[in-house]
Amino acid sequence: MRIPGTGGLCPVLVCLCFIQRAHGASHHLPARVLARNSGRNQSKLANGETEVHHRPKRGWIWNQFFVLEEHMGTEEQYVGKLHSNSDKGDGTVRYILSGEGAGTIFLINEVTGDIHATRSLDREKKSHYVLHAQALDRHTEEALEPKSEFIIKVQDINDNAPQFPDGPFVATVPEMSDVGTSVLQITATDADDPTYGNSARIVYSILQGQPYFSVDPKTGTIRTALANMDREAREHYIVVIQAKDMAGQVGGLSGSTVINVTLTDVNDNPPKFPQKNYQQYVPESAQVGKPVGKIKANDEDLGVNADIKYSIINSEGANMFSIATDKDTKEGIITLRKPLNYERKKTYTLHIEGTNTHSDPRFSYLGSFKDTATLKITVGDVDEAPVFSLDYYIMDVYENSPGGTEVGAVTARDPDSRNSPVRYYMDKKESDHIYFRIDEISGVIRTTQPLDREDTAWHNITVMASEVDNPGLLSYIPVTVQVLDVNDNAPQVAAADEEVIVCESTRAGQPIQTISAVDKDDFANGQRFSFALPSQMPVNPNFTLKDNEDSTASIVARRRRFTHLTQELYQLPVVVWDSGEPSLSGTSTLTLHVCPCQRHGKIRMCQGEAFLSSAGLSTGALIAILLCIVILLAIVVLFVTLKRSKKEPLIISEEDIRENVVTYDDEGGGEEDTEAFDIIALRNPAAAEELKFRRDVRPEARRMCGGGPRGHRSPSLQLDEVDVHEFIKQRLVEANMDTSGPPYDSLQTYAYEGQGSPTGSISPLDSPGTGAQSEKDYHYLDDWGPQFQKLAELYAEAEMNMKT
Repeated sequence: MRIPGTGGLCPVLVCLCFIQRAHGASHHLPARVLARNSGRNQSKLANGETEVHHRPKRGWIWNQFFVLEEHMGTEEQYVGKLHSNSDKGDGTVRYILSGEGAGTIFLINEVTGDIHATRSLDREKKSHYVLHAQALDRHTEEALEPKSEFIIKVQDINDNAPQFPDGPFVATVPEMSDVGTSVLQITATDADDPTYGNSARIVYSILQGQPYFSVDPKTGTIRTALANMDREAREHYIVVIQAKDMAGQVGGLSGSTVINVTLTDVNDNPPKFPQKNYQQYVPESAQVGKPVGKIKANDEDLGVNADIKYSIINSEGANMFSIATDKDTKEGIITLRKPLNYERKKTYTLHIEGTNTHSDPRFSYLGSFKDTATLKITVGDVDEAPVFSLDYYIMDVYENSPGGTEVGAVTARDPDSRNSPVRYYMDKKESDHIYFRIDEISGVIRTTQPLDREDTAWHNITVMASEVDNPGLLSYIPVTVQVLDVNDNAPQVAAADEEVIVCESTRAGQPIQTISAVDKDDFANGQRFSFALPSQMPVNPNFTLKDNEDSTASIVARRRRFTHLTQELYQLPVVVWDSGEPSLSGTSTLTLHVCPCQRHGKIRMCQGEAFLSSAGLSTGALIAILLCIVILLAIVVLFVTLKRSKKEPLIISEEDIRENVVTYDDEGGGEEDTEAFDIIALRNPAAAEELKFRRDVRPEARRMCGGGPRGHRSPSLQLDEVDVHEFIKQRLVEANMDTSGPPYDSLQTYAYEGQGSPTGSISPLDSPGTGAQSEKDYHYLDDWGPQFQKLAELYAEAEMNMKT
């Protein structure tokens, strides 16, 4: 049978019966069928779907939604009925059900087609089920109708109460906030269907917290409802908020949560002193910079809002005392700035002000956030130690003054009103007290022995003073004694123990070295010096002294040349005068050391020769010692070289084959046989000739000798006419042809100075005569370099020998 308007066959009829439990009663209600395309008997539901009240006709089928309210009970619920037009009521048709929950949640009667739900349905777990129905022939199991799909939708009921998953809550709001200040917004959740009915429509209300707070019924925003809430009066509040579904109607479900609201502090309270007048006792012995009292103002606020700054606002108190805030206790600590003196002032009045460091302009109408109090300080009388007239004493005394000389005096007094007599003592723990003593009554300090400024220029001692009535109470004062200088030390030449170097090439009138003087006395006693040679000694022929008139002097040579071979050391006494009163003088002997020098006076070998002189060795002895050492080293090297060059035999046997090169069969005649074979016959016939030894001679000698190895004579060579290269080539040919020496390479060295010299001849043969030679100045040899230094020394020595 066809469904009208569908154009197809629909042999199955599906009916849905809706069962509802309400108020504990169980009864059948009229069936409801949900259809989307049916136009019969439609009425709008709350969720916008269409409800169709229709009694199915034979052969029709609705492949649409079927609604079943969720049910939390345990009994079965009737869902609906399946019927096919092929069913004649004789039980030949069998109905089957498949799909979601078929056989478990939904069961079908195979004969009648009735569908029941065997379990409770919860929309919040599953909102709909898709099922398939089919009619079969019970005998043949053939499908009488094709499968038909339908959906069972679980309709929501209000079975879930609103919840606050994030509760309980904690919130803060500043005290003294305006009405309507937002505190916190909370949101409740409802598991019911928000699109069907009012099951999930929530309304908020406040159960606890009035009249201080209110809640917006729609948004859940909590606000202040009371003005000027004071934290100092009450700090914590508990607010209970309820959320109810069904838009707050009777019968709706509800849930609640707790909000702990705390009022935060603002600076709305000024500091307050508990009382207006305070008193404090401070002894006059209180130390400067130490706390002598404290005062505190109370502030009901917290944190930085309670920070207080204390100050002394009157000049009398501010000159003697200072006040600072203790960060931990918020107290004002009073400190002494100057020493107290009971005899001068016995009381002080301090006006102290406490002010908040952080102010809030919103509360300026409450007045100034500060307070004042008066503190009266009473100074207590204390037995004090004697007080010296000065903080320290500086005295002076001349050196070499006899013991008992007065240096100075100290003075102390009793600061108390009774003015007790004072006694003076010297601290025995200090080392300088042995040089001084002090009068016990007058405080006069005297020396015990003469003092030497050059030994100790300053002496530090400590003087103690005590009252006669209270000897245990002491006061101390440092005393510094300066020893004044007198001219009691003669000057000396500075670095007189060091040698003065005199170059051998020094000329007459040439300054050798500048000397200065030292004096242990103070600069005020003769630090300007004069120099001279001793007047009682004969005139020094070698050196003189020139006073530069600037406290220095120059040593000047009186002749032009010196040689260390003739005399190496000279002694020069020098007298130095200071300008003190009275003037003192001292004599120092300088040692002048003659040394060979290079140009510009640079010392060349003075230190080495000084060592040899001190060791007692002459130059010739040193050369002989060095030559012996070189010879010994050469012998050792030669011995090691020969030992290493010795080769081992290639064949080692009991019989040396070199002795049996020629063998003879005759036995010989024994010891008396004089006709034995001559071993010389075995030698090289060429070696039997007369041995010719190699002669290594200078080229000049070879030119004058006989012929070469072949008996011919070498031609004479004139060096001034033949090239040096050709000369060496000729000698190389002769060496290669010389067979008188062993066959190894030899080294022959030739030195050719050249033709002429820019300096001319220095041979004494060219001198005009002996007299002229003695008058010649050989100083120009110094300009030729160090190679001619020794020659200049020899000529100078010869000249001096001729003069002597």
